[in-house]
Amino acid sequence: MKIFLLTHERELLRTSNTGVLAKNVAPEIVEQITWARNTPNPSLLDAINNKNTVLLYPVNDTDAAPIESFENIILLDATWQEARKMFNRSPYLRNLPRAHIKLRQVSQYQLRRNQPDGGLCTAECVVEILRAKNHIDIAERLDTAFTIFNSKIIN
Repeated sequence: MKIFLLTHERELLRTSNTGVLAKNVAPEIVEQITWARNTPNPSLLDAINNKNTVLLYPVNDTDAAPIESFENIILLDATWQEARKMFNRSPYLRNLPRAHIKLRQVSQYQLRRNQPDGGLCTAECVVEILRAKNHIDIAERLDTAFTIFNSKIIN
C-alpha cells in the first residue's frame, strides 16, 4: 500500500503542515510529492496507470469507491481552496475513481479556518486511511503524534 500526498508547494513552507508529520511517522507507506501542474510526477502517473489507485476527494456517497479496494491512495495535501484548484488543473486526476472517509469524529485540527464541515487535515485523513486498510498500529502512532503536534501548534 502507498499513500501519495500530492502536496502544493506553499504547503511545504507551512509549519502547520501535517503531511510532513504523516510522512515522518509512516515513511514506508506515505510518499510526499510536490504537485506540478504541467509535469506530473512519473511514479504518481505509474500508480494512476496501474488502475489500482483512488483519489481521496469529496464525492457523493453513491459515487464513492470503497477505499479498501485500492492499493494506492492519492491525497491532495493543501488548503481546501488550493486542493480544489489542484484538482481542477490536473487532468490526470479527474478520471480516477474517488473515495471519501467516513468520519468517526469532527476534525481536532483547529489551526486553519474556513474549513468545510466534515473536513479533516492531512494527518487525520492518513490516520483514517490506515485504519481502513488495517494498519492499526501505524494509525495509532500517527494519531498520537498528531495530538502532540496539534497541542503544540494551538498553544
